[in-house]
Amino acid sequence: TSGFTITTRRPVAILMVVLAVCVFGGVSYQRLSLNLMPDISYPTLTVRTEYPGTAPEEVETLLSRPLEQELGIVPHLVNISSISKAGQSDIILEFEWDTDMNVMSQEVREKADRVFLPQDAKKPLLLRYDPSLDPIMRIGLHGPQDLFALRYLAEHEIKRELEALAGVAAVKVKGGLEEEIHVALNERQISVMGLDIAQVNQRLAQNNVNLPGGNLREGQVEYLIRTLNEFQTIDEIANLIVARQGDADVYLRDIAQVSRANKDREIITRVNEAESVEIEIYKEADANIVAVAEQVRNTLYGLPPQREYVEQLAREAEEKESAEAAEGEEGEEEEEEVEAEEESESDKEEREKEERQAEKE
Repeated sequence: TSGFTITTRRPVAILMVVLAVCVFGGVSYQRLSLNLMPDISYPTLTVRTEYPGTAPEEVETLLSRPLEQELGIVPHLVNISSISKAGQSDIILEFEWDTDMNVMSQEVREKADRVFLPQDAKKPLLLRYDPSLDPIMRIGLHGPQDLFALRYLAEHEIKRELEALAGVAAVKVKGGLEEEIHVALNERQISVMGLDIAQVNQRLAQNNVNLPGGNLREGQVEYLIRTLNEFQTIDEIANLIVARQGDADVYLRDIAQVSRANKDREIITRVNEAESVEIEIYKEADANIVAVAEQVRNTLYGLPPQREYVEQLAREAEEKESAEAAEGEEGEEEEEEVEAEEESESDKEEREKEERQAEKE
């Protein structure tokens, strides 16, 4: 009753308090940052075990199944799943939200250590799920260019532009083809010339270096010196002198074939069933995910006015192509009509000839 009496006797004061709460609430709401994955502790653990040189089937049989059977009896467990791939097994454990993860981590570690694993398998590692380690955006880059050009564009152009944005912690590029120089040695030629692979490898390493050379001070100016001696072209590699026999030099091209190739691919990305290059964007810990994503979009596609202009150009190009296609179809129809007329005229002439011949007979 006393509280109700105060609110009725002093309505102005109560109204000011309510207005103050609304104002401060509105200001706080405007400054409240948005995050796709808030900074909270997820009740998830991953047991990762590596077994180099094994196929996924062997990993599942020798690692994943024994670990699943032993870890499946951990208390407060909601779901357990496994991922078996070449040389690695991941067991994902999901617990109830009110579970003490420190206690569960200790228990899971003890049970994982009890499992009998192959001798060459490494000790299981316990990983905690951290959503901040996931990228906030994944961008697919595809086009008429080959995968070498797309990878180069993503690495040397797009990546550098995005890394300079405020709030972007890192940019990773996946997929595509990375250029690599292959040196295929001819074993017969090497043995004939009395060389070995280690000698050739050493010569390549000695002539392809980029090392710091110290500092050089001149007055008030200090220069950083680097030793630049890297191969720039395939011809430089092929013309490398690997040995000297008598008065003659032995070049790498005499004992090997140097060619451009691509690194072995570990991942293949696709956009609309076409192979592409994937660009992953990671934000800083205190950055606003919405602001970072908007900056990335503006950098890649331009600001909204620029986007509208680009879209307008695209529409005009499509209209032009459709108009040219329609003109081409009309031209083809006209040509068909002319050919049909010519055929009808030729048929008429042949008919007249046949009639004249019949009259003569």
